Amino acid sequence: MIPTEFEMANGLKEALVKGTNLGVDKLNVAGGFLDDPQVKIPFPKDLVKVENTLRDLGLGSQVEKVTESLNRAAEDAVAEAKPLFVNAIKEMTFQDVKNILMGSDSAATQYLVSKTRSGLESAFQPKIESSLDKVNATKYWTDVIGTYNRIPFVNKVNEDLPAYVTGLAVDGLFLQIAKEEMAIRENPIERTTSLLKKVFGYADSNSAN
Repeated sequence: MIPTEFEMANGLKEALVKGTNLGVDKLNVAGGFLDDPQVKIPFPKDLVKVENTLRDLGLGSQVEKVTESLNRAAEDAVAEAKPLFVNAIKEMTFQDVKNILMGSDSAATQYLVSKTRSGLESAFQPKIESSLDKVNATKYWTDVIGTYNRIPFVNKVNEDLPAYVTGLAVDGLFLQIAKEEMAIRENPIERTTSLLKKVFGYADSNSAN
């Protein structure tokens, strides 16, 4: 049976709320970022010389403390995403719904990127700054970079740590949301209500034609 426009809109919105909540919840735990190689925030890549120099000086443990604390800050901040996602989902027009249902496997994620990325960065940044202080990342970072900057003849470093973590935290969040979207599109078991089965079954039959 073909779903009505109302059913299509409600079904997709239900799926997106479910997917975004799952995505956020998987990252908003200890190890959510740190233990997942796909989203783990590394020591800044443009500072690889800094990292290597510090490791050569026997300061590898301090480098690891920095990396761990960056990820802990992201895990702490990511909960800020939920209300922004919910608002973006509520504001969807029927044309948005139709485009997403009949679109690519990442169409919903791309919609959320376009509607929420700027807001997420604004919401994450102060939370990240607070989290960096809470997990001692700022102290570890200051200590490590201070040690590096005292090495004779090196170019001094002044990395914007909150901006760096915020950008990668948002990237990691959308990667996780894309995984949840793919699961709902590809795996009927993930369609946990009759409305989801009806709406995504209709989308499947149309994409197969």
